Amino acid sequence: MSEEMKEQASQSAQDAAAEEKEFTEHARVRREKLAALQEAGNDPYTITRYDVTHHCAEIRRDFEALEGQTVRIAGRMMSKRVMGKASFGDLRDGSDRMQFYVKRDDVGVEEYQGFKKWDLGDIIGVEGVVFRTQKGEISVHAQKIILLSKSLLPLPEKFHGLRDQETRYRQRYLDLIVNPEVKDTFVKRSLIMRELRSFLDGRGFLEVDTPILTPFEIGASARPFTTHHNTLDMDMVLRIETELYLKRLIVGGFERVYEVGRIFRNEGMDPKHNPEFTSIELYQAFTDFHGMMDLVEDMMKTVAQNVCGSLVIPYQGHEIDLGHWERLTMVEAVKKYSGVDFNDWKTDEDAIACAKEHGVELPEVPTKGAILAEFFDAYVEEKLIQPTFIYDYPVEISPLAKRKPTDPAFTERFEYFINATEFGNAFSELNDPIDQKARFERQVAERKELDPESKAQVDYDYVTALEYGMPPTGGLGFGVDRLVMLLTDSASIRDVLLFPTMKPLDTPKDKNGVQKSEEAATVETASEEAPAVNANDPSMPIFDAKKSDFASLVIEPLFEDLVDFETFSKSDFRAVKVKDCVAVPKSKKLLQFTLDDGTGTDRTILSGIHAYYEPEQLVGKTLIAITNLPPRAMMGIDSCGMLISAVHKEGEEEKLHLLMVDPSIPAGAKLY
Repeated sequence: MSEEMKEQASQSAQDAAAEEKEFTEHARVRREKLAALQEAGNDPYTITRYDVTHHCAEIRRDFEALEGQTVRIAGRMMSKRVMGKASFGDLRDGSDRMQFYVKRDDVGVEEYQGFKKWDLGDIIGVEGVVFRTQKGEISVHAQKIILLSKSLLPLPEKFHGLRDQETRYRQRYLDLIVNPEVKDTFVKRSLIMRELRSFLDGRGFLEVDTPILTPFEIGASARPFTTHHNTLDMDMVLRIETELYLKRLIVGGFERVYEVGRIFRNEGMDPKHNPEFTSIELYQAFTDFHGMMDLVEDMMKTVAQNVCGSLVIPYQGHEIDLGHWERLTMVEAVKKYSGVDFNDWKTDEDAIACAKEHGVELPEVPTKGAILAEFFDAYVEEKLIQPTFIYDYPVEISPLAKRKPTDPAFTERFEYFINATEFGNAFSELNDPIDQKARFERQVAERKELDPESKAQVDYDYVTALEYGMPPTGGLGFGVDRLVMLLTDSASIRDVLLFPTMKPLDTPKDKNGVQKSEEAATVETASEEAPAVNANDPSMPIFDAKKSDFASLVIEPLFEDLVDFETFSKSDFRAVKVKDCVAVPKSKKLLQFTLDDGTGTDRTILSGIHAYYEPEQLVGKTLIAITNLPPRAMMGIDSCGMLISAVHKEGEEEKLHLLMVDPSIPAGAKLY
């Protein structure tokens, strides 16, 4: 490390220590102020009520009627400007902010002296007269003031805002205090939920509740959370869907039902996924997936218009027009965007040859239908910025959907896409109990073949329900959180969840006394104990020789061919910072990295390491990349470089470690 870099790292550490010391000192002083108040018989925590007559937004809106009137407002003091015998401050309540004016002669000497000792963040009450200052600011001239609750911790950055993203998610209450615009997102989320319910209720749908705790794991690929019911002495799982209970209700005679359901999946996290999320599933008897398509389009238009006041929605640099929806079969979409015509493939071999010619990844079972889906992933999905329905999915990737009577190779299923993201999934529901039973049993058998310890079971009670007869039914499921992201222009699902899933900071420490990082919680490791970690970066494991099986260690032989120094020196190895990392849709292997390489322009690199790392584990890390390789298209995305990993085998199991370096190394630093 250069002397300049060492100085930068040392200065950063000193700044952090000084900031922590200042924070601690402020907190100590505030506690001393509280103790003095309590000793004087003015304990603010004993106050149980303060009658508010108006809110700040109301005073602003109705100023002409309220000017000269006495009001009582309450909220958090966000600024204070003491000027001798008179002072100004800003109070923020749940609606807006309001300036207040405090004069010693109006409130009394003792009260004014107490006010001067109040801190930013304190909860206060102000009673006074509404007026406008000479500068035109609507304000309240205080006649009485009272401290309602003491803030014992200083607000971050002295009211310049909270910028650290993880702290914002982890301490949402603090985020809402210092970034009041965040509240708008969640107010809009509530409006969206209200509009969704209003739309469905208006269409004759009945909202219902179905069990969150279910008696066993079904055969679906999503991994559930498990728990134990003590009274019944039985293991239970948190639901991964609401589908099967809702369709039981269709059998029972309800013709239109929906549920706003909390869903739980014990899987990875990224900007579009959280382990618990909100979905809406709905089922309508006597219609098909075309009926669901019409419903989706009407619903999206209605909600957008009522919530946003427009059908044209700004989202992450795009203008999304929800007033116009394209409808394409998967075959049509692949032909439109890749030029490849599924109908030209007469055999699976034709499809395989075409995939190799176009550099498309082959699925595990390379049939025509499965390869068509790979072409869709590689060429189509990223192009679907404007609202688009893709329907008629191959049966190979829709094992539980109803086949098309006119072409059994395809199913009556659609997904709809906006901004290259899938928003919902719909079917003409399978109502043949014999076929459904066979598919369930095959699904469970395949799960147990992949994982002999799987506890997946067939839901035979649902099959029994179907045997009593379920009418032709259209079904739809969509994620509410993604819809909220769209209508609030939010890039991450964590931005639209008040309390996203985060690993607590007070987690147990490892054997070296280092607290386990949040990132470590998102990835299952092969060992029972957590590995030792680097104290400078707790997510970076330290090699532990005791846990390595040297008897079965296999490394690739060293290359015998020598490379001349001039050729090697042309490879540009650079330190890069991970700004974002997401799983490439429909790829089991690829992660897409957005990297800071020091140039000021983001670099995209794809790496097939998803089997070893979850995306969110790598955000913020400092990696090593070769940056002067020519772009290579992978799943339709240009990968501009290569990340460096170390690979070996222990027995038959391949191990991979992405090369991570000291975070104090700046982006763009060159390796020699």
